[in-house]
Amino acid sequence: MRYANESLENSPALVQTAPTAAPVDRILNLLKTRGPLSTASIAGELGITVEAARQQIQKLLSGGLIEGRQASQAGPGRPSQSWALTEAGNARFPDTHPQLTVQLIGSIRQLFGEEGLDRLIDQRAIETRANYLAALKPIKGLKARLTRLAEIRSAEGYMAELQKDGRDWLLLENHCPICAAARTCQGFCRTELQLFAEIVGEEGSIEREEHVLAGARRCAYRVRLKDK
Repeated sequence: MRYANESLENSPALVQTAPTAAPVDRILNLLKTRGPLSTASIAGELGITVEAARQQIQKLLSGGLIEGRQASQAGPGRPSQSWALTEAGNARFPDTHPQLTVQLIGSIRQLFGEEGLDRLIDQRAIETRANYLAALKPIKGLKARLTRLAEIRSAEGYMAELQKDGRDWLLLENHCPICAAARTCQGFCRTELQLFAEIVGEEGSIEREEHVLAGARRCAYRVRLKDK
């Protein structure tokens, strides 16, 4: 993980759990295993001063990895403050979803063959197409549709953005949340490109210029407007 003079936000490193791990890692591990804890409890568990604990907590707050919670108390006085992991904080711990996805695809291939896997991908494409078209087809104007498409893709984890490039539009996807599955079976990418072409419709054409699976750092789609 990154600490000194550097934001923790968007850092991809996983939590280190060894006794020699940095204080912020140890705090994350504490909150993961023990649940919400007060500043004083964190300081006691780590064997550091309350002030030192506050400094580490501030780093984690700045990185969006923990959040404060108010615990109600029976007697008079201010509610006690405790700290808990956010979704981003939980994401710092190992996740075996990619490996599980690859294993499931392998099992489907073994049990049902390539034809069975293709049918599964086609069914997923049908469901995805219905959802996307329901959200996008009523939108008039290609720019508005592409803007909404980028929003939908970002909500699904693709970190998408739309940029103007001369007369063209560029749909950029800076992350691929299904990369492990796509590397194992490129049918996922094929059906996505077909769907995007349908969304663009008769107002233009679309092609993939950059592809993560081809070694690019992102996927980039160029949308060319048709001459009127």
